[in-house]
Amino acid sequence: MRYFLFDTEKYVIGWGMTATSTEDEGPSGSETAISYDECFELLSNHRRRYVLHYLKQNGESATLSDLAEQIAAWENGVGIEELNYDQRKRVYTSLQQVHLPRMDDAHVVEFDDQSGAIEIGPAAADLDIYLDVVEDKNIPWSWLYLGLAVVDVVVVGSFAAGLPPVAALPELAVPLFVATSFLVTSVVHLYVARSEMQLGGSTKPPSAKE
Repeated sequence: MRYFLFDTEKYVIGWGMTATSTEDEGPSGSETAISYDECFELLSNHRRRYVLHYLKQNGESATLSDLAEQIAAWENGVGIEELNYDQRKRVYTSLQQVHLPRMDDAHVVEFDDQSGAIEIGPAAADLDIYLDVVEDKNIPWSWLYLGLAVVDVVVVGSFAAGLPPVAALPELAVPLFVATSFLVTSVVHLYVARSEMQLGGSTKPPSAKE
């Protein structure tokens, strides 16, 4: 899996967590917003991504035991009923002692260690704008749009220069082709982004074992 920023297409790499302050606010500019570095740090670990994916798929709340079982199943590529004690315990302990407290501190989730109750937090929305999930076999959408722009420029240039076979097309065919190509690509991009490219958009989270 590759994780790209929408605007710069840099790999998501974060080192350390920085405390949120009024001088280093995240995208929303609120007191609960998290910094850019902290967003990358939170998303860099697959278990924290799985937590968000599970919460978005299950009404934005869960219990620690249910969450740990499902994440263990995703990690091992098996059904929940096939998990053994060690697989469950390993994920449960990691979530309870490391990942959920860290996400709670960042207001991405609200975690009650006593009851094991977990709810999605107010800062979770700040993470959505950073993550463009691209399968290894696919290319980023920005490259697709760049390629489409090149094709359109070639078509328009060929028509203006009177080169066959584009010159034989009706005058309105070229601008109609350009507009339609970008419209169709944008609609497909929007659909895929909502259904597959975001955490919680598909049944299994990105990078989960089959």
